[in-house]
Amino acid sequence: MTATSATASVDDTALGYRAGTTDFRRVVASLFAAGVATFALLYSTQALLPELADQFGVSSGTSTLSLSVTTVGLGAALLVAGPLSERVGRTRLIHLSLGAAAVVAAACAVAPTWHVLLILRLLQGVVLAGLPAVATAYLREELHPSTHARAAGLYVGGTALGGMTGRLATGAVGEVAGWRWALGAAALLGLLCALVVRVALPESRHFQPRPIGPRALVPMARRALGDPALLALYAIGACAMGAFIAVFNGLGFRLAAAPFHLGLGAASLVFLVYPLGSIGSTVGGRLADSVGRRAVAPLGCLLAVAGVVLTLPSSLPWMVAGIGLLTAGFFVVHGVASGWVPVRAHAGGVATAQAASFYLFAYYAGSSVFGSLAGQAWSWSGWDGVVALSAALLGVTGGLTLLLRRTPALVTGTGQ
Repeated sequence: MTATSATASVDDTALGYRAGTTDFRRVVASLFAAGVATFALLYSTQALLPELADQFGVSSGTSTLSLSVTTVGLGAALLVAGPLSERVGRTRLIHLSLGAAAVVAAACAVAPTWHVLLILRLLQGVVLAGLPAVATAYLREELHPSTHARAAGLYVGGTALGGMTGRLATGAVGEVAGWRWALGAAALLGLLCALVVRVALPESRHFQPRPIGPRALVPMARRALGDPALLALYAIGACAMGAFIAVFNGLGFRLAAAPFHLGLGAASLVFLVYPLGSIGSTVGGRLADSVGRRAVAPLGCLLAVAGVVLTLPSSLPWMVAGIGLLTAGFFVVHGVASGWVPVRAHAGGVATAQAASFYLFAYYAGSSVFGSLAGQAWSWSGWDGVVALSAALLGVTGGLTLLLRRTPALVTGTGQ
């Protein structure tokens, strides 16, 4: 090897792990497992909403609080977890988050009252914040730039699988043994994934600690909120997630009602469409690496809108097909947007974890607000009301993706 080629190899390695290497696979596998754990625990009560409403004697709208308070806690904690990771490090926060989340999940399974369950679910959201706050920042720091969008897509694919696994497991176990055993099964899954991440996740090599005092945080926050493109991406996260969670919060009630009359276990099988989310985020990431994020995001919106419309007929095959298209389209949008935020932030001199935290705060705020509104929409207008709410939010999302196409790139030729 010549001196020039050796220098190039060292410089290339310094840019991060390349696709195909053992360390790249360890990073992706670890964050995939972490995504499974985080989102299985986050959405563990969604398939159980009708059961919780019946067991605790609360309305359909009130039952959605078991999910909304968790996303509220997660969203609020993200504003702290992102900046905190700039001081304590990415991997340490990921390990603490996953371990604590498994413990709290086990406590949820033995909650004696509705209000205690809500308090524990709020705490669940707080401790879960560690992973989503730093995941995309960790990927940007540790992986080669040529793999960023692809790796972000694979990570989001793990979150999609986690959402499916959590809903399927709790739905099936809940029908056979009740909601407590269902939440216990979710806690066990979270613990197993935490152990995988502890063993496999490589320590950060390129992380540089930064001060997190008020004097540092205020300028960081101002820069993260001063870029119109980042603001548009935050809004995309809020509206897209709101549209997605509105449909899934209403889905259990829709499938339990006429003409379907499905039980918890049978209704939860609809969540088998979730692998389409993994495929959507992965394919979307690859397309974004090749043709650009600005071209791919609007296509995801079109898929999601088409899916929502397909759920209107009172036909189970059409319902499943529509949910599948919605899932694929949503994860294309979310995979592209969440991976875009740290790249755009880095190009603009903004702390990547801070920008990612703002994106996810908006994302989970959308989940909390519009997820609860979906319960009200169901009470007021049935499934048509849920579909109208979701379609309106996706319309706003699509408009924002088109606006981003006209937003100037910060680095010429990069699309960022």
